[in-house]
Amino acid sequence: MEVQLRKVEERDLPSILPLYAQLGQDSGRILPLDEARRILARMLDYPDYRLYAAVVRGEIVGVLGLLVMDNLGHMGAPSGVVEDVVVREDWRRRSIGRKMMDFAMNYCQSKGCYKLALSSNLNREEAHRFYERLGFKKHGYSFSVELSMD
Repeated sequence: MEVQLRKVEERDLPSILPLYAQLGQDSGRILPLDEARRILARMLDYPDYRLYAAVVRGEIVGVLGLLVMDNLGHMGAPSGVVEDVVVREDWRRRSIGRKMMDFAMNYCQSKGCYKLALSSNLNREEAHRFYERLGFKKHGYSFSVELSMD
């Protein structure tokens, strides 16, 4: 089975938004399409921040966000951050996630990144095992603070 990864376009949003409900966050709610369009347009203004769709036979079966950011530390070497990785439930366990993460790692390596980082909810133990099988290691602590969304 051939999996292609390509940059997400606005026309892909109706296929991608329902995937985020499968992550178990936001109580299964997703962004309204108009707001998603506005946010995607802003993301496209970032120098190297894109959503990538995993496509099989013309159908979107997964998505991930990938940011490559410049740094003054680490002798100027950039770093990568992967976010919101999701494979459609009926396509899981077919190596789609592995291919998506291989793409992210190869992309970051081609950009000279010294690392690719991600965070994962403490409850997602199956995802943790998946990332560890790909060579990710627990490193330090991840901290967050809930901010008011007034």
